[in-house]
Amino acid sequence: MDFTLNGSPVSIEVREGATLLELLREGCGLTSVKDGCAPEGSCGACTVLMDGKAVVSCAQPAARAAGRSISTQEGLTQEQRDRWGDSFVASGASQCGFCSPGIVMKAEALLAKNPNPGRDEIARALAGNLCRCTGYVKIIDAVRLAAAAARGEPLPSPERSGRVGSRTARYQGRELALGDKPYVNDLRAPRLLHGAIRFSDHPRARVLRIDTSKAETHPGVVAVVTARDVPGERQQGLITKDWRQFVAEGEVTSYVGDVLAAVAAETRVAAREAAGLIDVEYEVLEPVVDPVAAMEPAAPQLQSNGNLLSVSKVKRGDVDAALAAATHVVTERFHTQFVEHAFLEPESCLAVPDPEPGIALHFYSQGQGVWDDRRQIASFLAMPEEKIRVTQVANGGAFGAKEDLNVQGQASRLAVASGRPGLLTLSRSESMRFHAKRHPMHLTYTVGCDQEGRLVAVRARIVGDTGAYASVGDKVLERAAGHACSAYRVPNVDVEARAVYTNNPPAGAMRGFGANQANFAMEGMLDTLAERVGLDGWEIRWRNALESGDRFCTGQILGPGVGLKKTLLAVKDAYVEARAAGRAVGLACGVKNSGVGNGLKEYGKAILRPEADGTVTLFHSWTEMGQGVHTALQQIACEELGLTADRVTVHVDTIRELDTGQCTASRSTVLGGRAVIEAAKKLKAAMDGGRVEDLAGREFYGEFLVDWTYKPGTGPDGAATHYAYGWATQVVVLDEDGRLEKVVAAHDVGKVINPTLLEGQIEGAVHMGLGHALTEDFVLEGGIPRTTTLKSLGIIPPAGMPPVECLFVEEHQPEGPYGAKGVGEIALVPTASAVAAALHAFDAIRRTRLPMRDSPAARAAVPRLTTSRSRD
Repeated sequence: MDFTLNGSPVSIEVREGATLLELLREGCGLTSVKDGCAPEGSCGACTVLMDGKAVVSCAQPAARAAGRSISTQEGLTQEQRDRWGDSFVASGASQCGFCSPGIVMKAEALLAKNPNPGRDEIARALAGNLCRCTGYVKIIDAVRLAAAAARGEPLPSPERSGRVGSRTARYQGRELALGDKPYVNDLRAPRLLHGAIRFSDHPRARVLRIDTSKAETHPGVVAVVTARDVPGERQQGLITKDWRQFVAEGEVTSYVGDVLAAVAAETRVAAREAAGLIDVEYEVLEPVVDPVAAMEPAAPQLQSNGNLLSVSKVKRGDVDAALAAATHVVTERFHTQFVEHAFLEPESCLAVPDPEPGIALHFYSQGQGVWDDRRQIASFLAMPEEKIRVTQVANGGAFGAKEDLNVQGQASRLAVASGRPGLLTLSRSESMRFHAKRHPMHLTYTVGCDQEGRLVAVRARIVGDTGAYASVGDKVLERAAGHACSAYRVPNVDVEARAVYTNNPPAGAMRGFGANQANFAMEGMLDTLAERVGLDGWEIRWRNALESGDRFCTGQILGPGVGLKKTLLAVKDAYVEARAAGRAVGLACGVKNSGVGNGLKEYGKAILRPEADGTVTLFHSWTEMGQGVHTALQQIACEELGLTADRVTVHVDTIRELDTGQCTASRSTVLGGRAVIEAAKKLKAAMDGGRVEDLAGREFYGEFLVDWTYKPGTGPDGAATHYAYGWATQVVVLDEDGRLEKVVAAHDVGKVINPTLLEGQIEGAVHMGLGHALTEDFVLEGGIPRTTTLKSLGIIPPAGMPPVECLFVEEHQPEGPYGAKGVGEIALVPTASAVAAALHAFDAIRRTRLPMRDSPAARAAVPRLTTSRSRD
């Protein structure tokens, strides 16, 4: 087939049935064109120009390009690359960056039609381009900047000072925007094989026979592996080792994401065809899909230790007596849904066997903790850990879902079995059936207050559906229990939270980690009590807001760094003015821990190595997944060493033993930042007034240890369950038709390390929180996903996203670098609660179930949205 690619003629053979995306990536080797959902055409990451018109290449037959002109990022002129790269960097428009190249191409087509588009027009033009990180605010800013530059206006120069508090450009932000930064699925190796997986057809069924004979003889197939080919432990897990990497004949499947076999072949097409030829014979069993029913004595036992993974309790004071004496007592049930993370980059792993002397396996991971990946793969393959090397590849979004081992095990086993490098990447529908989700929870609350609206007691019973495997479900429900009183002073507490196994997909870590669900219930109870007492939403929160010296829900006596009341003051004018203007307004507070806490030892570790050219290499342990940890730690190093940002580079892999566990719990800036400061102190002392390059090759190690937290109910009175907390108050304003008009988000961040990145985290989290509140739902029927595409999830598009006003409070946190706290999760903890309060102000309906798809705000945010089915 003949066509023109980026201005040059191309003649190439095209596989029958190939898409344009496949042709560009596999046939032409262009990796700026990303595969986020092929062949759905839902995410826009694969957008290219066909004869100047933006098209999603995964939904275009390759044959349609015959005789046409195709343009990708690689074909932009240097002037165009500079304009888009600088605009995205200056605006902070790339976070994980996976969506950026597709958005640039869509915007390039828009500017060819209209060189001066407004924000609304840009939002409408980007309707087919999904971004899960930014909330679109800074993307639209970037398009506006690029349009102005194309008209001859000067672009602002990216900030390079590296100083803490500056808007220093995101580390490798230009490469992310222009598609130059490779993700795992962009990597290649000599003699590369491609992998595919055969998943279970049923959520609960006994596997009687797995017949791989047809797959083994399929053209191009090199290796087929099943459970019998695993030399080590098939069951892995971060806490509880129950997640089977392969299900064996004779065993019962736990969910439709269970892996029965994996195939390696010369091409991805051949591997997928072969996986489809694997015949499986089942004895189909009735799945257990209701966590409440799963706790009944007669329920089938899904795990060897029963259906109850964990029970977390928080008890203080005399709740019965306090409720009996309370002026007002309210009881209510709340329900939250399964939520899909919808990160743009599907799970992918490249595994290379015997890459160098002394190393048996080198794999490239997009996971959230490379040392946990290495430990589990070593156990799975029965290899010594020192024989395995893992390189961290910046990933295209995670939000918690890539904490669990995903396809690293299957990819590694295929590579070892074949003796050749293997690349295994899931399709979008496979990804959605496979990885852990946000826990749906049933929450029953009884809350009492006195005549002035001051809380006297909270009793909560929480049941979380943790799905097929433990993942981190016990810790999520422990977090929900510990955050069950939200951000308020409550003297008497009785909370029990249960994590229960079912045959639904596993539920695990997702941004907020259980605090969101508890917040939705508690904030709703507070709004009901406010009505009873005759207070508005702001006043009842002010009277109950936690301060330093108060007891947190867990019993921890809070030290310095509690800026909750300052966030309430920050939003007060907006709240009062909107109400005075007749708008429906909702307000909610939130709290989210920094660090895992609850008795776990936590480390930050870093190494600074001066180089001969006067630069410094920073080695650390945290995964960059769009949150900006590389940039934050780079800035801290620059601040300490007096260097500009272009003189500090960042690297993460397992060559240096910097194991600090998962990049989770809003802790990487706090722990990593303190470790960088300690390393910098040693480097500066060694310099003794000299130059960085004089110390070339030496390595300076820094460590920060937190070992003073306790599990709730243990330790001395008032003992810390977490070393730091982020605090927030958010206001949601609706217009006269009940549609989202504005969000005001005030956050106590301790210290602003980088305002641009901080705003981006909050805007993106609010976007996600609005989706969770109103429109997003991962629907299952009998344990089988009915939501199988990104388009069907109900993610709010750019045109449905309201303006977000970010307000920062800096209440110094002694444990954090320069007083900083983690902000990656807190910004969506109170969002759903504020939306529910605003909707109640609009139509007097008290909504206790998420998502609130019946609301006018939901229908306006995502047109043609259907109401979710009921879950009781």
